Amino acid sequence: MVRPRRTVPVNPPEPDFATIVANLQRQLLEQRQETDRLREQIAQMNQRPQVNETPRVPPIVPPMPEVQPEVPRAPVGVQINPPLVWEDLLYERFRRMKAPEFEGPTDPIAADNWLIDIQAILDFMRLTEQEKVLCASFALKKDARHWWMTVQMRRDVTTMSWQDFVTEFRTMYYNREVLAAQQDEFTNLKQGSMTVMEAVKKFE
Repeated sequence: MVRPRRTVPVNPPEPDFATIVANLQRQLLEQRQETDRLREQIAQMNQRPQVNETPRVPPIVPPMPEVQPEVPRAPVGVQINPPLVWEDLLYERFRRMKAPEFEGPTDPIAADNWLIDIQAILDFMRLTEQEKVLCASFALKKDARHWWMTVQMRRDVTTMSWQDFVTEFRTMYYNREVLAAQQDEFTNLKQGSMTVMEAVKKFE
């Protein structure tokens, strides 16, 4: 009896390195083509108009206004918080002007001269009505300071105008009767046997 021959399996030949590289390049190319195809489909879908969809408009942002530096100023009738910041700056400006002080009871001419001098300084500083009153009150000392405290007790000085301050001041210190008496005294001064007025008329 003849025994059948055993079949020996034949292994396929192993691919060489060049074949492996070629297969990898082919797979990469196919993947890249597939990726490009998907990207093209997504781009076409985004370009299609959407039904019943309101186009989005980006919000318009107005430009920020340019802020100009400004000297601190007290608004009328508004209490500043904290008030010392504004008052300190104002007082420092006023102090540098070397304004004359007023101490109270004196002759009307001296009081009026002080008022004229202080008003010239306040006008030069370009202050508001209330700032003028505040600075002028800084310059009141001794008896004049006590007088100002009585004014503060009977009225609101935070809203007082400069003209109101002048009226209060002149009512207290600018006595017209005393001033008229001083003018009469000056007029009746003797220059030899003539009054001053007589001497002036003589040399006209």
